[in-house]
Amino acid sequence: MAKFYISDLHIGHEKIIRMDERPFSDTEQMRKIIIRNWNNAVNFDDEVYILGDFAWKNQEGLEVLGELQGRKFLVLGNHDKPTEEMKAYFEWVKDHAVIKDNNTRVVLCHYPIAHWFNQFRGSVHLYGHVHNNKDYDTFKKYGEFCKEAGIPFECYNVGCMLDYMGYTPRTLAEIRNANS
Repeated sequence: MAKFYISDLHIGHEKIIRMDERPFSDTEQMRKIIIRNWNNAVNFDDEVYILGDFAWKNQEGLEVLGELQGRKFLVLGNHDKPTEEMKAYFEWVKDHAVIKDNNTRVVLCHYPIAHWFNQFRGSVHLYGHVHNNKDYDTFKKYGEFCKEAGIPFECYNVGCMLDYMGYTPRTLAEIRNANS
């Protein structure tokens, strides 16, 4: 059993294709590729932590959830408003969470956090929300400033649209390796 992470899939969100410069002609193509990539990476007994903004509308999310392999966990993003029917597809739905991935404590939140739980004790922070825009660039600069000041700052944007994510859930090892 492996643990995977991803954020900001925005299933069914037509404008996000243009906003993120996603390589899709329409939402149907985006949906098919996300499902294919997900199921090529994730087995039925794997865990997938979705760090917010899963679907633009609940009905579109419901149509996709049943096709995705693995045990799914949802950390709510600003666009997530899951119904009870939708929540049934998730092991849990939370505003944020702290989990263990092997021996690493992982702080999960849709939003980037400047200083997170056990940051000075080796915990890693995974987030989304800022896509690949100026907010992301600003947060990365803040992280560089912290590192220069001797403040541990191991956190990663797991937005699906980032090159290293490739619209595919990734393990913590893959995330760390891609960002080293």
